[in-house]
Amino acid sequence: MIKGFKTVAILEGISYLLFGLTMPLKYMYDMPMPNKIVGYAHGFLFIAYIMMAIGLFQTAKYEIKEKLIILAASLIPFATFYVERKMVKDA
Repeated sequence: MIKGFKTVAILEGISYLLFGLTMPLKYMYDMPMPNKIVGYAHGFLFIAYIMMAIGLFQTAKYEIKEKLIILAASLIPFATFYVERKMVKDA
């Protein structure tokens, strides 16, 4: 479970960062398709991250503060990398 969560956390963080490339393509160069593809992938990975985090909470003992940090990390760029490195390795 932990290995799968770490993989999804990294992929979700990468998909979030890819918007930094696809948004200019969409709005500056009128190329919406890359943004659409990254958007679908990011949406899927976001849901997978949340679901796997909830599964992780059932197998590992986290305090409520740590649970909220792990869940909030999915909303902040680079934060999933922090969670994967610092918080999940202790589980």
